[in-house]
Amino acid sequence: MLRCISPIDGSLYLERQPATEQEIARALTAATEAQRQWRATPLPDRQAICRRAVDYLVARADVLGEELTWQMGRPLRYTPFELKNGFQERALHMIDLAPAALADLEAPAREGFTRFIRHEPLGTVLVLAPWNYPWLTSVNVIIPALLAGNCVVLKHAEQTPLVAERYAEAFAAAGLPAGVFQYLHLTHEQVGKLIGDPHLNYVAFTGSVAGGRAVQSAVGRRFIDAGLELGGKDPAYVRADAPLENAIENLVDGAFFNSGQSCCGIERIYVHQSQYPDFVEGFVALTRQYQLGNPLQMTTTLGPMVRTQAAERVQQHIQEALAKGAQGLIDAHTFPGHQPGTPYLAPQVLIDVNHRMTIMREETFGPVVGIMSVRNDEEAIQLMNDSEYGLTASLWTTDLEEAHSLGDRLETGTVFLNRCDYLDPALAWTGVKNSGKGCTLSPLGYASLTRPKSFHLKHPTP
Repeated sequence: MLRCISPIDGSLYLERQPATEQEIARALTAATEAQRQWRATPLPDRQAICRRAVDYLVARADVLGEELTWQMGRPLRYTPFELKNGFQERALHMIDLAPAALADLEAPAREGFTRFIRHEPLGTVLVLAPWNYPWLTSVNVIIPALLAGNCVVLKHAEQTPLVAERYAEAFAAAGLPAGVFQYLHLTHEQVGKLIGDPHLNYVAFTGSVAGGRAVQSAVGRRFIDAGLELGGKDPAYVRADAPLENAIENLVDGAFFNSGQSCCGIERIYVHQSQYPDFVEGFVALTRQYQLGNPLQMTTTLGPMVRTQAAERVQQHIQEALAKGAQGLIDAHTFPGHQPGTPYLAPQVLIDVNHRMTIMREETFGPVVGIMSVRNDEEAIQLMNDSEYGLTASLWTTDLEEAHSLGDRLETGTVFLNRCDYLDPALAWTGVKNSGKGCTLSPLGYASLTRPKSFHLKHPTP
């Protein structure tokens, strides 16, 4: 059985039986058959169905938010807004964008010829979605894949299986033909086998680097592609001219929202030495205002991590840094709500850190951040790029021209200025190095979900 243990109280919230081989085979066959008709469905009709599905889910955001809180622990005061804000924004943007993004590309006029490139759907797309932002990560692919004329099979993380089931309910209510969207509850072993099935034409995976390597290995045995959104160790640089109040407010939120369980969360901060003392003081003061506790209570601003083992891994990173000379500025033992041996982990701010420490190099994925003083831009850029990851990086300055210059030198998929931890659906969401490959959102997000087909038509002679 696949079991969702709630981080709220350690209880069994729900369990699901993995799909049988027969159920998997039926799902893939149904998708292949349904896709023939779905790709021929006019795009305005596809758009209308997707809009109705989005409306269905957003209208139920409060109920679905409480379900999500029980499944993965984010405070209830925030979970409904994953649907009301980011999910809805991204879905509607990609729906509105579809006609232009999927339009034929006309070649320059040539007498006696009609020439154009058409965006053809791939077939059946497998979406492997994680638990930390289960609606946001999945919508990036599901909606544009359907709009492009593909069928979708969704496998959600064991921690958040209800998200897959609610998608199916929404699409059924919206009138999506049977077989076009389906979900399967699967084990890791079943996923590896599924990727090898010839009915599948593309894999979209969001998760760990280790998981991405496993998916890439499985895909590599076939002539299909995979989009891989993997880990991050996202840095921020606060320059000497940065307004501190804005930088502190946003970077504290970027580090600790969702208990730090975000691939594009802030995990390391570099501050110009002239701003460093005031920045650290303000950062710690604001961190102390978090209310750690039961995420079902509306006063809670910091919930439990997804499971005890995750909290223990974060503690290991912290303890290793302390042993190597770092200083922790939050006393976890006196922080209200901190419970050793449980997922309820107090936030931590570390100074006197360096890049010989795991906390500044490997993805920690928890409520802890390291802060370093730097002498100048050169040192900051060198340290920001000193990572095997490259998902996002944020710059904090009033100098827009310098931000352009520094951004050009950053090895990352997204450069932020005076904000962080946000996906703009009008921009490409992508990473470099071990943060993965491929792209979602923006017009470019449709490219990986279609294949180009050239039409080179010589006009008949009279």
